[in-house]
Amino acid sequence: MQNIATFSIVARDPVTQELGVAVQSKFLAVGAVVPWAKANVGAIATQAYANLDYGELGLELLKKGYTADETLKALLALDEGREDRQVGIVDAQGRAVSYTGERCHLWAGGLYGDNYACQGNILVNGDTVTAMADTFENSEGTLARRLLEALKAAQAAGGDSRGRQSAALLIVRENGSYGGYNDRAVDLRVDDDPEPVEKLEHLLTLHEMYFEAPTQKEHLNVTPEIAVKLHNALKQLGYDPGVLEAHPYFEGKLKAAYEAFASSENYEVRLLQGAFIDQRTYQCLLKKAGHEAN
Repeated sequence: MQNIATFSIVARDPVTQELGVAVQSKFLAVGAVVPWAKANVGAIATQAYANLDYGELGLELLKKGYTADETLKALLALDEGREDRQVGIVDAQGRAVSYTGERCHLWAGGLYGDNYACQGNILVNGDTVTAMADTFENSEGTLARRLLEALKAAQAAGGDSRGRQSAALLIVRENGSYGGYNDRAVDLRVDDDPEPVEKLEHLLTLHEMYFEAPTQKEHLNVTPEIAVKLHNALKQLGYDPGVLEAHPYFEGKLKAAYEAFASSENYEVRLLQGAFIDQRTYQCLLKKAGHEAN
């Protein structure tokens, strides 16, 4: 069985109750093996000579009320190959643990604290894991962004000694999926790419555009100058923004044309009320029309 040379982080957001896993590896499609998570239950990363039972059975134990530490001990007790395994677990209360078997290839180890556990094997050095932990502890924003920043810091600190190939990001929360049908709020994978973390960041940015409402900081008031740029860009793309009104600046055909553009790009979730538009959608419109984005 091939060793999965990997670094990963499992974590919980105590405010949103989201749970997640982020991982990068010199291994094809690491997202199909390492990350496991269930809303209101826990998150698990199983790697090295990964035992996938640690994911499925581990979540079952957490669901029954086992703590992260109790779950780890139970999994290790059942596994004769425990010294070849590496695993990180965080439960729904934020209790976390990381384990590295004695036969895991160096550099191998982990760190854990409240609401997170970081681990890696076949790394350039231990700075990779330390960078993950420090970055997560000192970062702000959504859980998805914090996990991604932790991966980026780990890669910058050394990363996998064999190189890089794939990455994945999994975030779960109750009814978090498209339409609220299941708990998978974010499920992004880069299966084979020379810069998987960079590509994963690109995918997360797209995911935010398609599925997340703008933050307050992204609300942009339509001034006369912005109205002119909207009008020109929309007209360039074949929409009918009508005659630009002196006041109000963002009404009638101009607003309808902007909303039609947003809908055609699947950005409906980013439409705002009144004389406000989303900063990201605005920049996308200008770029698509070949106009200067500022």
